[in-house]
Amino acid sequence: MKYSKATNYALHTMLYLAVHTPEKHIGVHQLAEYQKVSTTYLSKILTKLVKAGMVESISGANGGYKLKHNWESVSFLDIIQAIEGPVSMFDYCISHDPNCLIQKVICSAEEKMLDELKDQKIADIAKQMKVAD
Repeated sequence: MKYSKATNYALHTMLYLAVHTPEKHIGVHQLAEYQKVSTTYLSKILTKLVKAGMVESISGANGGYKLKHNWESVSFLDIIQAIEGPVSMFDYCISHDPNCLIQKVICSAEEKMLDELKDQKIADIAKQMKVAD
């Protein structure tokens, strides 16, 4: 499965917030300019992240978006599911046979990938970027 562009923008937005401004609000215009995407499109993505409890939003002149207090525990999988929903990555066996060997391999691969995405935290990637600067 290929994730949507929205998921890609969400991952990059979360990383940008973690690296640059984890404790203060940043405007959607600055976030959109950084990713070269429209503010309207990014606002829809940020709304999903707010609803998922990863980001908080403050309106007004000094408002914007910032990471929630528990942001260090946010995984790649959390962000992906906030945007994509909890959908299976692969279609199952065409025969719908629960004993299908192909289905068993695909399901096993999907479980391993989901475990990897669950283990990868935005905070860990942010630390790596800060060290590289």
